Amino acid sequence: MKNFGRASISEFLEDRVVYRNLIPMDDRLPKLDEFREAIGLPAGRIPRKSEANYARAIAYILRIAQNLRSPHEEIKRLVFIGDTRLNDGNAFANICQAGEWPGLAFIGSETTATPSTEIVSAGDAQRLYLANRWSLLTGFEQFCIEQDFAINRQTVVIVDIDKTALGARGRNAHTIDRARVRAVQNTVADLLGDAFDKDAFRAAYKQLNQVEFHPFTGDNQDYLAYICLVLGSGFYNLKTVVNDIRTRKLTSFDQFIAQVDDRAEMLSPELAVIHTEIYRYVQAGDPTPFKMFRRNEYVDTIGLMGYLDDAASVEDLLADEIVITQEVYALALKWRQQGALLFGLSDKPDEASVPGIELAAQGYAPIHKAVTHVVGE
Repeated sequence: MKNFGRASISEFLEDRVVYRNLIPMDDRLPKLDEFREAIGLPAGRIPRKSEANYARAIAYILRIAQNLRSPHEEIKRLVFIGDTRLNDGNAFANICQAGEWPGLAFIGSETTATPSTEIVSAGDAQRLYLANRWSLLTGFEQFCIEQDFAINRQTVVIVDIDKTALGARGRNAHTIDRARVRAVQNTVADLLGDAFDKDAFRAAYKQLNQVEFHPFTGDNQDYLAYICLVLGSGFYNLKTVVNDIRTRKLTSFDQFIAQVDDRAEMLSPELAVIHTEIYRYVQAGDPTPFKMFRRNEYVDTIGLMGYLDDAASVEDLLADEIVITQEVYALALKWRQQGALLFGLSDKPDEASVPGIELAAQGYAPIHKAVTHVVGE
């Protein structure tokens, strides 16, 4: 492993990036609400990354992006670089299907096992290249060549941002998680004040963040943060909530927050205000209703990018800083030079990825423009 200096992923993505709200950072590209009707998407709801409607939206944006730079060259093929077989693999297959493109995808996750790869089908003309080392991206590049899968101006390369280009899964991803957990804890602590119990918070967060409770929380960190806030206020206790979930007295987050709303007069004035705001966003179908938490997550994430000295050891960089994955960075730059259209996807909420007006005025940058160290083989 080596420290390759400092960079930002905008060096190969520029502003061709979408975060959860499907609002491209490049102002020349259309926002979701501007083309919903054109592709038959229902109003209001923002589709999530693994859904077919998300893929339809991305395929639409990609065609516009390609037309802006090469009006006479259509996209002929798609390459995807990600870190999860289920979420990224489904997104890849769905986007290929929506665009009617053949595709190859690299799915990486670093382990201590002997380096290995596996090639599996993801559809009629799509295959996944599964690898347990990020350094095996060189093998994936060779695989593309062997499959006569040209990387040129008619190729779009989608790069997943979270735990792929930044904070590689199995190598550096814990730093992204650390920023999020710190933001949840600090948000709940600030709202509860002297009533905040760190040990009780950690116990609640750790238990309810388990897969067993995903059907209840929707695997949504905003929901989990709100639940921890309610538990910390004493409105409910953890044991009762866990029991109600397991006995199916509580089956959804919507049911939980509605129950709190029915007795909202029991909340302190400060918590009543934040509850009302979150409840309004939930009813409107916003998947990111806890705005205060997500704004704190942005600050905590940026705070872990590029803050260590250039002389810091690779071990310290990987342990404590959110770094760019060198193997992804180098190959993306190479493929960009070969003419490919590079595009970045992130399921991180916009509020946790882009600074608000006040922070932007202070010089804060979106996650994809933040400068940090580049580490890899």
